[in-house]
Amino acid sequence: MNKGSPFVIIIICLIFVNLYSFFLFWRDKRLALNHGWRIPESRLFLTALLGGAAGAILGMKLFSHKTKKASFRIGLPFLLVLNIISLYFLIQAIIG
Repeated sequence: MNKGSPFVIIIICLIFVNLYSFFLFWRDKRLALNHGWRIPESRLFLTALLGGAAGAILGMKLFSHKTKKASFRIGLPFLLVLNIISLYFLIQAIIG
């Protein structure tokens, strides 16, 4: 494996987890409007924790979903900062 490939894998993973987080917010908003079975908040937070906080925040803002809940208004930006710090340390570990 060459030196650049871990970065490509990290970027691809981050793209997918953020798209998935964004999709979950869209889907949960649709379910809420149609009074369907909802996506557990723990799953929304878990995907944000696993690197998808940016997608979750974008979904929250774009779909006006969970915007009145303090746990999301405060928690998602906190998780975004945690994602950025974790990414920094991961990159530092890779480059040595």
